[in-house]
Amino acid sequence: MKICVACGAKFDSAGWQCPLCQDTPECIEGYPAFSPELATASNGFKPNYFAQLATLEASNFWFRSRNRLIIWALERYFPKAGNFFEIGCGTGFVLSGIESKFPHLSLFGSEIYSAGLAYAGRRLKRAELFQMDARQIPFADEFDVIGAFDVLEHIKEDEQVLRQIYQAVRPGGGVILTVPQHPLLWSHQDDYSCHVRRYRARELKTKVEAAGFRVVKITSFVSLLLPIMIISRLKKRNPALEYDPMSELKINPLINTLFEKVLDLERWMILLGLSFPAGGSLLLIACKS
Repeated sequence: MKICVACGAKFDSAGWQCPLCQDTPECIEGYPAFSPELATASNGFKPNYFAQLATLEASNFWFRSRNRLIIWALERYFPKAGNFFEIGCGTGFVLSGIESKFPHLSLFGSEIYSAGLAYAGRRLKRAELFQMDARQIPFADEFDVIGAFDVLEHIKEDEQVLRQIYQAVRPGGGVILTVPQHPLLWSHQDDYSCHVRRYRARELKTKVEAAGFRVVKITSFVSLLLPIMIISRLKKRNPALEYDPMSELKINPLINTLFEKVLDLERWMILLGLSFPAGGSLLLIACKS
């Protein structure tokens, strides 16, 4: 079910013209825009990062490992899903992995910045994309699964976003979330990334449950590499004047391969039922009754 952002009417027609008020969302760079005033500027991210991310994600151990974990979670907890919607899809890297693994899924993606949609559109073959503010999702009971991967930490009103996600998920469906963990790991890397917070596990679980979901799995990841991450983050609390916020993604290829192997081992431990209590990030899966 679609929701008109102008008058709030719910409708289920093929297009986006509201049958009640006749409003139609404007189009930006070929994509429907539900929050056009935010398409080029916001406090949550630096759009100029998209070009660098688009070239670094596919080879970086963290993005590759996170994708495998997300794909496992989708396959394990929502095997009957018919569609999937990613909020904050960025350059489309996660959706491209899901697109390859699940050819039967209808895929949808949103990004608040139209610049990101341009990269996602080139990377994806069959996903429907649109510009949207996660604080006002124009859907109700529409999607089997919604994913938000390292998105909530950019948004001050994260509880509002979670309520909007709950509204947009069909009964029996659910949500998959990843967020950075441990406020003690805060560094200039978080500042440059426009993070509002790093989460504690209990905080994230409480907020997800307050939105109406039932949490079925929560675990840390990037746990086996946590000591290395702590050292790295401590160094970044006093960064050099020429600090490169993308430096975490530009690492030696041999070390990159080694770290990926470590996270492969960690993922298999999670697959076997282990939930890590600490790590650089959190994975949470929850269902809507």
